[in-house]
Amino acid sequence: MNDNAVQQPRIVAPSYPQAQLAKAFVTALTHEDPDTRRRAEARGQRWRMVLSAMAAGRLSVGSRTPVEGLAPWVTLEVVRGGFATGTASAEGPLQPHEFEAAHLFEVPAERRALFAYCLTEPGLAWLWARLDNGGYEVGVPEEAALLTVAWLVRQGETDAALGLVAELEPFADRLRFLPRPADGPTPQATVAVHRRTVSDAVETLVRRRPHTAVEAQREALAVWQPFGDELLAHWLRTAPDGRILTRVPDAGWLEQGKALLGRYRLLAAEHTRCTKHRDPKENLGILRGALEEIVAGRPLEARRLGLLRHAAQSMVRRRGLPGSAPHTALRRRQAEQAALPSHHALAQLMLRRLAVLPQETGINDVPALLAVVTEEESRETGLPTGAVVPAAIRQVVEAALSAPLGTLVERGVVPSAEVLAELVPQLVAATAHAYDDETLRALMAANYRAFRRRRSLLLLDLEQQVRVEELPWVRAVSRQRSAGLGGPDGEGALSVLRRLGELAVQAFPGTLLPNPLVREFGVLERECGLGAPFVEELAADIFMGTFSPKFLRAARIAGELLGGTLYERYYSIDYAAIRNLAIIETAAALTSSTGARTSPGFARLCAERAGTASRSWSAAANGTVIEQAQILTTHNLATLVHRVGIAPRPGWADLAQRCFATVCRLTARVHHNPRPLGTIKDAAYAWRQMVFHLSLCPPQEQGRVIAGLNEEAARHPAHVATRLAPALAGLALVAEGGTFDRDGTADAGRARRLVGWSTDGHWMR
Repeated sequence: MNDNAVQQPRIVAPSYPQAQLAKAFVTALTHEDPDTRRRAEARGQRWRMVLSAMAAGRLSVGSRTPVEGLAPWVTLEVVRGGFATGTASAEGPLQPHEFEAAHLFEVPAERRALFAYCLTEPGLAWLWARLDNGGYEVGVPEEAALLTVAWLVRQGETDAALGLVAELEPFADRLRFLPRPADGPTPQATVAVHRRTVSDAVETLVRRRPHTAVEAQREALAVWQPFGDELLAHWLRTAPDGRILTRVPDAGWLEQGKALLGRYRLLAAEHTRCTKHRDPKENLGILRGALEEIVAGRPLEARRLGLLRHAAQSMVRRRGLPGSAPHTALRRRQAEQAALPSHHALAQLMLRRLAVLPQETGINDVPALLAVVTEEESRETGLPTGAVVPAAIRQVVEAALSAPLGTLVERGVVPSAEVLAELVPQLVAATAHAYDDETLRALMAANYRAFRRRRSLLLLDLEQQVRVEELPWVRAVSRQRSAGLGGPDGEGALSVLRRLGELAVQAFPGTLLPNPLVREFGVLERECGLGAPFVEELAADIFMGTFSPKFLRAARIAGELLGGTLYERYYSIDYAAIRNLAIIETAAALTSSTGARTSPGFARLCAERAGTASRSWSAAANGTVIEQAQILTTHNLATLVHRVGIAPRPGWADLAQRCFATVCRLTARVHHNPRPLGTIKDAAYAWRQMVFHLSLCPPQEQGRVIAGLNEEAARHPAHVATRLAPALAGLALVAEGGTFDRDGTADAGRARRLVGWSTDGHWMR
């Protein structure tokens, strides 16, 4: 992003889109892979659309309604950085299923005609059939709109249906409201989730090609080495004393030589992967070339005869005489290796096994798919019975495992908090279970999954992303919702939220909760009505210097949990003052006619703590302010513990130790790193979580963990302990009752508070 994004709200310079367009242009022209070039060309076209819309004034970057003429709920095409291209995801040329529907309905192939037909009696009957048999897909949320209209009409909710139609009608000729057909109902993700679908696994395996080097080696073992043995044995018949051509070849020998050369030409034409046999400097090339000369009646010159004898001697010395026990054993082993089925052949077998499964779901029974080749499969494919599926193919199949989220984490299918955030919408779609009607529940779950595929917009001035409940068709059925997920008290939503919170904290200690995951937490929180604020990570390059009121509420919750603890003392926080500030700003908001959109007191406090109140704008200065907000709020950890009630199984001491191990790993990457500040920032985040977990430990356990941190640091490269020594000294100082000076140091700089952002160089460098 650019500086103007903060200095002039609502005005974003085109420098970022221009840079992205240039990058895509270079890739489209120069990349060696044609598919990559095509993708880059398409990406460049989208960036040209962004720049064109900005230049024409049709695009208001930073607004939640950036495209002129489109409502906030419309799903927009969004590219990297949150820039809208100016078009909606549900517009563009008619899709194949729309042409098919127009033919079936006997109406013009136009979206408005399809929309109008679906409001007729036969059109509603067609939609009701889709609802009842689950034969639909929702690729973008808009494709759930007409199905919702049909559901409302069938339930007698005529006013709600008419109101929804009135809101959709202005876009009927532009947006795709017709659902996509599907073979059957989409399985509802309640407990089991999947990272990849069967279709994804199939696509990955289809892209596999035979490995050139491996297949060349297989050809060498199966074809050229046995042929080389025959050629060597033929030459050795002229060496009764061990020296080639000490016996004059007879007519029979020459005739056999001609046959060998003829077979060589046939083999060379058929087996083209391995080319080593063509090299005249290689042993096989020397033997073959000399035979060509002798068979043609040309005597070998002295140099060529020497090369021939040296090649034969080296071959015998390395592998033994052809037919000897060692040579025979070696060739047997090599033949067995060459006979092993290729990964490509086994990938084709796996495609056969996957073809019989539902394609748009995960795989429930992975072990059955990974079983060895059966006798029947051997007869059909030629693969050896009992052949084992190799690891490279196993990984593709295992990535599509459908299982509880915790199981996917344990098996490494979910390797990071970011990947966890990708899967959570499958679970949170279960919020649709708040609808009593089964068909509506399935429709709203499909709608939610599609909604979560929307890409976030770049927003300024504390604008909020559109929420699923703002979609007109979701609003239209809002009265059909129960009080909460799983029951009238909302305990189901709270249970899901608690389970996800525990999993995220214990599976990826020392990692900042990614924004997509925080948003899903917010959805569940609203479902169960906790009133617990979840705060996102803010971007330093577009930070406006203000915070929404939920940041102050989150800081107050943190104070309720952490008042008087190591965390409050280490970061020199006055949580009592934060509580008073929250009371004052809440009272002011209650008396305001417009309501408080920002928390000026919290923004001022963060700027003062960062020491940036009087400094000019910079991304680094913004980062220091944002980090102070994360420190005061604990970036959702206190909310999860104090309001949601998470209690991770390993216990707080174990989590603190694992956070410090993350700190050490990150610190190790600082060494010889030309741009270490991002790594230092991540290390400071992990350190902060460690201090949080330590603060929840009983005093004796807290002391034991702190005492063992130096030992953990010593397990890493020597520079790690050196770099972390001031931070460890500072933690020990505060734990023993000491305090930092105003600049975050103590003991003449030998003890320091570890924070990540800095405007004048970081001491850890």
